[in-house]
Amino acid sequence: MTRWQRALFILVAAQLVSAIGFGMFFPFLPLYVERLGTNTGLSLEFWAGMVFSGQALAMAVTSPIWGSLADRYGRKAMIERAMYGGAAITLVMGFARSAEELALLRTIQGAITGTIAAINALAASLVPRERTGYAMGMLQMGLWAGIAAGPLLGGIVADVFGFRAAFIVTSILLLISGIVVTIGVQERFTPPPKGAKRSGLLSDWRRILTLPGVAAAYTTRFLNWLGPTMLLPMLPLYVASLARSGEGVSTLTGLIVGLSSAAGTVGALSLGRLGDRIGHRRVLLAGTLAAALGFLPQAFVTAGWQLLILQALTGAATGGMNPALSALLARYTRAGDEGAVFGIDNSVNSAARAAAPLLGAVVAAWFGLPAIFIATALVLLGAAALVVRFLPEQTVAPPMRGMIAADRCAAQADNSPSGRASGQQ
Repeated sequence: MTRWQRALFILVAAQLVSAIGFGMFFPFLPLYVERLGTNTGLSLEFWAGMVFSGQALAMAVTSPIWGSLADRYGRKAMIERAMYGGAAITLVMGFARSAEELALLRTIQGAITGTIAAINALAASLVPRERTGYAMGMLQMGLWAGIAAGPLLGGIVADVFGFRAAFIVTSILLLISGIVVTIGVQERFTPPPKGAKRSGLLSDWRRILTLPGVAAAYTTRFLNWLGPTMLLPMLPLYVASLARSGEGVSTLTGLIVGLSSAAGTVGALSLGRLGDRIGHRRVLLAGTLAAALGFLPQAFVTAGWQLLILQALTGAATGGMNPALSALLARYTRAGDEGAVFGIDNSVNSAARAAAPLLGAVVAAWFGLPAIFIATALVLLGAAALVVRFLPEQTVAPPMRGMIAADRCAAQADNSPSGRASGQQ
């Protein structure tokens, strides 16, 4: 096993454990808000919304900043910051005394974490470019598996030991993940020489966004996250409308979400590797179209088992879309910019997560619950149109200078026959 492969497996394990941790308390956050109560005149519904929106908005603002700092001071350090910082703030969340305190702590969490972007950036800088799809598929597999397992484990812990215990367990898992990365991953990062002129963060972002295909890729990412995420808050209500007896709604909803996540795990790994062979643009376009066509009939199902099957199919398709877009972003940009590239990418994801619940609620209120699936299909068809019109399979990155040239030299040495090194994310 080469050094880059060993580092990738460590990063996948860290991705899996951190996703399990964050997924443990995510489903019952509204119940935790209700248990804590409020000290102000604002409603618990408002603070429940702020617990989700505050975190997403804070992450949208800070992710590009952390990403650019990663390119200056090292990407491994950003993973450690996200893991150890997340462990500390999550532990404190377990001892919150009011809904206001929890909303504030969640906002701080969004500002200081961002493990997915940090791990993607490190992996993209270590893995050979021709294996980017495989690497991103592996990372996506770890993420989806963690998302599938986290709520189940969190529910068990919360039922047996209480809500606060889930936050404590999450903190421990994040601490373990951080230690594993610290010990197991070695990053060959060459900082810029002292006195070297550095461009500002805004200049870096502007340069990246003007590269061919990059802005369109970020727009596609936003739409691909916006569409499916609109469904999540309304899915239990839709399942309840399909259940004739009204019993087993929670079980059926959990089964649908779990099976969709499992299908996404398989899709991420298999389609990521397929993209390395036939082209990530083709995989992205096929996955986006398949997801759109899979969501459309979900508006007309009459039984829970029909929704279960279609959600599994769309889960596999959306699971393949994400690593394909990540691989394309890596190919559109140059070595040394991974932190900024995936920092902006995480900001786009967070913005979509912040906007999706509101948009889904508006669509459901105006047109009914089934209309959300039609709206999701239309959003994904728009994303597919962007892929056809504006996304190339690969572009030629501009010439490299300074730190970027040093990073590329290190990467070439890592991929030489004498030994392919790696250690990152």
